[in-house]
Amino acid sequence: MKVLFDTNVILDVLLNRKDFVAHSSQLVGWAESGKIDGYLSAITLPSLDYLVSKAVNRKRARQEIRKLLVIFNIAEVNAKVLELSVCSAFHDFEDAVQYFSAECCGAQAMVTRNPKDYRSATLPVYTPEELFGLYVDR
Repeated sequence: MKVLFDTNVILDVLLNRKDFVAHSSQLVGWAESGKIDGYLSAITLPSLDYLVSKAVNRKRARQEIRKLLVIFNIAEVNAKVLELSVCSAFHDFEDAVQYFSAECCGAQAMVTRNPKDYRSATLPVYTPEELFGLYVDR
């Protein structure tokens, strides 16, 4: 399954957020092994650089981004994605860009810890626990 990972799922792993890291890290591992065809929106990487640099340091942020570039495919943020986003019903522009990056790259689903941010989505939107459960139950 082609799945776009929201920034918060990746942050759970990079910052080892104890309440969320278990399922999120398992999903990233599945993307690395090819069990999931993992995608990140192009806007996720600058956000991760900024947030991990603030929380840890710039060197670690860049090391982690290099790893992510090996594990994940990158969904484009182009004029079409931005036009769809700005004209959408999404309240948050960044969420809209994440969503339309997923839609335009042909993702079959998204994974996020904040599914309520994607109420207007037509693609399936899963929490890490839900997506993990879909694969474990197979």
